[in-house]
Amino acid sequence: MSSIYYDTLSQAVDALQKQGYNEDLNLKSNCVECRALGYEMLTEDFEVDQVYRFEGDSNPADASVLYAISSEKYNLKGLLIDAYGAYADPLTSEMIQKLKYEPN
Repeated sequence: MSSIYYDTLSQAVDALQKQGYNEDLNLKSNCVECRALGYEMLTEDFEVDQVYRFEGDSNPADASVLYAISSEKYNLKGLLIDAYGAYADPLTSEMIQKLKYEPN
């Protein structure tokens, strides 16, 4: 997780977009997809730069995680928003390992 704290998902998204994370990314079971540019990035094609977790005030189903992702190979920076916990989509073991953010 990053050392910067945001109260809401929208605050984090706004701040990260100002840092150049402008592509909208989607999580698939074995890759991260950038539909706008037509890329499907495998685990070796991207880095997880920052991670933020958010939980709904009253509903656990509102839990989400925001990933700031960059790819030198595709020269892009983007944001991936996904559910976590019981509502998360199934992933390959490689994707699970890649999305376990460990700051340098």
